[in-house]
Amino acid sequence: MNKVYASAAEALAGVVKDGQTIAVGGFGLCGIPEALIAALRDSGAKQLTCISNNAGVDGFGLGLLLATRQIKKMISSYVGENKEFERQYLAGELELDFTPQGTLAEKLRAGGSGIPAFFTKTGVGTIVADGKEIREFDGQQYVMERSLTADVALVKAYKADKAGNLVFRRTARNFNPMCAMAGKITVAEVEHIVETGELDPDEVHTPGIFVQRLVLNATPEKRIEQRTVRAK
Repeated sequence: MNKVYASAAEALAGVVKDGQTIAVGGFGLCGIPEALIAALRDSGAKQLTCISNNAGVDGFGLGLLLATRQIKKMISSYVGENKEFERQYLAGELELDFTPQGTLAEKLRAGGSGIPAFFTKTGVGTIVADGKEIREFDGQQYVMERSLTADVALVKAYKADKAGNLVFRRTARNFNPMCAMAGKITVAEVEHIVETGELDPDEVHTPGIFVQRLVLNATPEKRIEQRTVRAK
């Protein structure tokens, strides 16, 4: 099975459709599949529910899809860098499921592992727990959280072999492995593709069984969300 596609647009062809749930890796602008996000915008798919730690920034990352009004709902944990997100949400134009960051990661990991729900102390006694089952274990209260899966997952890795085994680089790993697990179809954007067998099995972070399509982006832009430098 050939998993390598010539472009991000070809990697998404026949995969993305209106109304889907899309999981997108990244943390801020670190480790985001920027070429795949741009291709998703260009596909014209709309009424999307996006699961991602945040929603990019104005004009980059998932901010591109907010600008074109292709996202109807965000499931995320942080959205403070995006003015268009704020505008749409306050105007009632965008749905938001706010989820604590660790809970969001576990929701994706559980979904990819076939676990339908789990209990956590995070959010007990707050609005996060509103409408959810609360159960006591060993004298402590826990809230039940349903897991998350996605029709399509878009992830960014540093290196892959042609079988789809992925290696992430430092903090750019972030939510990407969990998103890859949770997607029914996972498309990975990578900076290097090597022959199957060239990767040391011990360095593989995400096995190729979770990845259906690969696209090479050897020169990603890798924007810095906020750059602070010391005054001279």
